[in-house]
Amino acid sequence: MTLWIKICGMTTPEAVEASLEARVDAIGFVFAESVRQLTPRQAAALAAPARGRVLCTAVTRHPTQRALDEIMEVFKPDLLQTDAEDLPGLHLPPQLPLLPVFRQRPSEEQRLPVRLLFEGLTSGSGVPSDWGTARTVAVRAELILAGGLNATNVAAAIEEVRPFGVDVSSGVEERRGIKSPAAIARFVSVARCSSSRCKEIL
Repeated sequence: MTLWIKICGMTTPEAVEASLEARVDAIGFVFAESVRQLTPRQAAALAAPARGRVLCTAVTRHPTQRALDEIMEVFKPDLLQTDAEDLPGLHLPPQLPLLPVFRQRPSEEQRLPVRLLFEGLTSGSGVPSDWGTARTVAVRAELILAGGLNATNVAAAIEEVRPFGVDVSSGVEERRGIKSPAAIARFVSVARCSSSRCKEIL
């Protein structure tokens, strides 16, 4: 199965273009408080070249309904990523695909979505999530691993967790909030090679 890859925290046209060239599955636009935070109008302009080529993801955390309504109207996401605990209190279009975020081990009794993102306690901080916990969740759902990933550790993460996909933000930046096109290409190459047991020396 092909590894699903998302590059999160788009802030420049160069980052969007590099992600498209790397043929990732999704790119993320952050609307939560962050150095990478955009307005819906800024995100819509950045996302324009990517429409129809990758999933343009709205990344939120504890959004108000008013903020979410503006994101839906102006940005028009292909996918909404927000903490799982946010979803029961939000009014969302029934056809909108969701990527619920889990930050701790769910109980054995908890019913999980088909696909989820497993993240550290603070998104975009560069701090790894708990890979051991992630592996136990990955046998129950299509888990996308996030938190502190970069080109030097993503192979080990894939080996340990066996995720459905990976998500990176700070690990492909040349400075806080600004992505490096070369780092995006490197990360995607290593991740894909690792997931396919590629023996090529990268």
